[in-house]
Amino acid sequence: MADLDGLAADLEGIAIETHPSLVKQKSRDFFWYSPVLKRQLDHVCGDLVASPKSEEEVARILAACHARDVPVTVRGAGTGNYGQAMPLAGGLVLDLAGMNAVKRAGPGSVVAEPGAILADIDRATKAACGQELRMHPSTYRTASIAGFIAGGSGGVGSVRWGGLRDLGNVARVEVMTMEAEPRKLTLTGEDLHKVSHAYGTNGVITEVEMPLTAAHDWVDVIVGFDALTLAAAFADGVARHDGILTKEVGVVAAPAAHDYFLRHQRYIAHDQSVALIMVAPFAVDALVSLVARSRGAVLYRSDTASESDRRELPPLYELSWNHTTLRALRVDPTITYLQSLYPYPNHLAKVAAIADVFGDEVMTHLEFVRFDGVIACFGLALVRYSSEERLDEIVRIHEEMGCPVFNPHRYTLEEGGMKQSDSAQLAFKREADPKGLLNPGKMIAWEDPAFDFAGRQTYLFPGLSR
Repeated sequence: MADLDGLAADLEGIAIETHPSLVKQKSRDFFWYSPVLKRQLDHVCGDLVASPKSEEEVARILAACHARDVPVTVRGAGTGNYGQAMPLAGGLVLDLAGMNAVKRAGPGSVVAEPGAILADIDRATKAACGQELRMHPSTYRTASIAGFIAGGSGGVGSVRWGGLRDLGNVARVEVMTMEAEPRKLTLTGEDLHKVSHAYGTNGVITEVEMPLTAAHDWVDVIVGFDALTLAAAFADGVARHDGILTKEVGVVAAPAAHDYFLRHQRYIAHDQSVALIMVAPFAVDALVSLVARSRGAVLYRSDTASESDRRELPPLYELSWNHTTLRALRVDPTITYLQSLYPYPNHLAKVAAIADVFGDEVMTHLEFVRFDGVIACFGLALVRYSSEERLDEIVRIHEEMGCPVFNPHRYTLEEGGMKQSDSAQLAFKREADPKGLLNPGKMIAWEDPAFDFAGRQTYLFPGLSR
């Protein structure tokens, strides 16, 4: 049993929270999107929360926990949905929300502390140089930059820039190790894969440098279609159209768009599938011309909407990615979701085939992305949940039909299918966290000496052995 009183004494002068309800609040993320993780993790809670204000305080915390064998789970804003920030072994929750400064913003890149909120970073960079982050999750207004790197994969902007896994989309991170005397490591290039989407299992991110791109007052456009296949073909064409600058291209099938986008409901018919587009202002007319060539109709444009609508309606990115799931859950708590890949070049055919197999049980939600240099689409389908056995069967059918699933109903790096562990990853974990105290239980390769590195599962975040 860890000596938590002794640990609290070691950390005198650092903000510590031990009240049970507040500790529980900081011990949870959006794991409950999954009924499987809800059952498995609902009881999980840390023992205390530490909220450092500087790198020096982070080092003190890690050294003290190392000395007393107290597990540490790093937390950003808690917006992850794979259980990334759930402290499976209890111990200390390291809340980095207070380290939120934007340290430098200028043409080309921004340097920020780990707890800086993405929307706040963009406000700073737009003011400084008229630029913005290349990509962000749908939780843009609440997610932290280090949490995005450690727990995310991409999002709004990925149709242009790819994902966080792609070299160049993260410039540099500073990472604190968990040793008797913590060290600060600087990671760039290929080494960034050590901590990207690693759930804080092999170091604590204390500073981030991210590349920037030109900022625009993006226009939200919703285009309606009488069939999913038409919406998907239109979105694919928009994503491929080099002359039309977009930041978000997604599709939500009928009836989900009407039933779950409650504040936009008056614009969308029950039987309409929709394409969701964020487009640069100078390209709106070109986009409308593409709509005219299609069998769709513009249902909503933020640049021509009334002032009250622009003020009251959520931004389009909060209809996309995992916010689509959140809006469905608010209407129907039995809904869950899957994350899959429809690989190029047959992605549209696979979309139609999967939709035919499952019908209304698995409602199609697509996010078009640049994947290995070509346009493909991820699926974030809304699933009418009935049982774990049926959910596993749905996963199996997707994979048998050539659509790999990054399973959001698993909380380990390897089982979720996004992070590939290999001997190089394991060696870095041993170097940075020799006692295995950082977010224990999330990395199978550490927990299981017999782990098979030779699995053929598709991963978004490759290992380092190459």
